[in-house]
Amino acid sequence: MNQKKILREVLLPDGTKLPKLGQGTWYMGEKSRLWQQEVKALAMGIEYGMTLIDTAEMYGEGAAEELVGEAIKPYPRETLHIVSKVYPHHAGRKTIFKSCEASLRRLGLDYLDLYLLHWRGNIPLEETVECMNELVAQGKIKHWGVSNFDTEDMEELWQTPGGDRCSTNQVLYHLNSRGTEYDLQPWLKAHRLPMMAYCPMAHNLSTRQRIAQNPVVQEIAQNYGLTVEQILLCFVLGQENVMAIPKASQPDHVKDNAQVYDISIHEEDWQRINLAFPAPQHKTYLDIL
Repeated sequence: MNQKKILREVLLPDGTKLPKLGQGTWYMGEKSRLWQQEVKALAMGIEYGMTLIDTAEMYGEGAAEELVGEAIKPYPRETLHIVSKVYPHHAGRKTIFKSCEASLRRLGLDYLDLYLLHWRGNIPLEETVECMNELVAQGKIKHWGVSNFDTEDMEELWQTPGGDRCSTNQVLYHLNSRGTEYDLQPWLKAHRLPMMAYCPMAHNLSTRQRIAQNPVVQEIAQNYGLTVEQILLCFVLGQENVMAIPKASQPDHVKDNAQVYDISIHEEDWQRINLAFPAPQHKTYLDIL
């Protein structure tokens, strides 16, 4: 039996549709000699339908946002889904509004589709949530969410006044990091929150090489004429409630990513992959970079 065709969209709690496959920008915009190449890669991704673009004020201390701003300039605003993230130490009333305005200025936008708390810091959740909802009311952002929140963090957020207006949780998730499947993903699904997976192709070269050197993965990749990265991306996108934001700064990589919607892998082969890289059967700490 073939794998079910990968869905192209997820729904936010209010019914807003977002593409399941987007583009990440961590470490982009930091080298001037690569600037135009990275701009073209992002634009190429948009042409392929990867209109969900994730960035952060942390990435290159704003350089990645400027890069995204240049790449998206030719495209109608309503066709794009732009996500940025605020530093934890900027996520309080004294600085979050300035941070948001600075991100918008670098991106050349009037509003963000999603604004995320990058990770938990010392500022109380109540204060951050209140400010996020004010930004929505001001029209500066359409939705807000969190990043690197484990299940206990999400439960605390939900008990915070206005915290149930959160729209997504962005966490590290890939074939060799499946701890979220134990309790975080079920919690998010029960609360109708999609998960956004960063580093869906593994978070470092050694991990990706370990996956690539696995004989089961090698055999399946060869049989289907796929790259290991495409298998990794298919695994993440095959989860019903999950988006993925892989970074690709080379045209070939962008094209390979875009082709995953057309890939169909037999269920028996997925079962073999699952046996080679099983999800934990107990609670594990959330992997964070």
